[in-house]
Amino acid sequence: MEITGKLHSKLPQQTGQGKNGAWVKQDFIIETQDQYPRKVCISLWGDKVRDLDPVQPGETLKISINIESREFNGKWYTDVKAWKLERMGSTQQPSIPEPPQMPSSDDIPPFIEGEDSAEDMNDLPF
Repeated sequence: MEITGKLHSKLPQQTGQGKNGAWVKQDFIIETQDQYPRKVCISLWGDKVRDLDPVQPGETLKISINIESREFNGKWYTDVKAWKLERMGSTQQPSIPEPPQMPSSDDIPPFIEGEDSAEDMNDLPF
C-alpha cells in the first residue's frame, strides 16, 4: 500500500532492548494532500530510520506501508509501518510529461515518383 503526503514533523527516536536484541524506532507525521487533508503517524524500524534523516519538514514523500492491527488486553492497536520512503520534492507534484506532437502536413515532404521507391529502400543485406 502507498501513501503520499508532506512531512509535517519527526518525533524523537525511541530505542530499547528486547529479547531479540536492541531496536530503534522513528515515528513521523505526514499530511495527505487529498481534498480533505489528514495527518497520519507512520513508524520506521531498524536501519530504515536513517532514510528519514535527510528529509526536511515540507518535503513531499511517497511511502510504501503495511498496516497491521493486534489485540492486547481486550483493546485493539493499529500500526502503520513504512518499508520504503521516496522523496518527491519539496513543493511540486510529479509532472506528467506532454505527449509527443504529431508532425503537421507542412513538415512532411511530398512523395515524388521515381525517388526512393519501396524497392530501392528494401536493399538490406539480410
